[in-house]
Amino acid sequence: MIFEIIQGLGGILISLINVYIWVIIIAALLSFVNPDPYNPIVQFLYRITNPAYALVRRYIPTNFNGLDLAPLVIIIALQVVIVILSSLLRHL
Repeated sequence: MIFEIIQGLGGILISLINVYIWVIIIAALLSFVNPDPYNPIVQFLYRITNPAYALVRRYIPTNFNGLDLAPLVIIIALQVVIVILSSLLRHL
């Protein structure tokens, strides 16, 4: 019974990570069109993604010729976490 609960919680965590990946993709795409900074949706997206961007930028230079690669680094890292977590949950 405990294993099913752990697998269920792991599935929820994987789903939340996938949602966050989509939030990062949407925020990155919005940065290309320069949206209204006073829009509540844009403010929410920036508030959710900027802490992760700041963490990555602190350790890795991600600005190459005006193109910020921090979202790409975060997405790759989260995909690695998903693969590891899925593997761990499968072997329970």
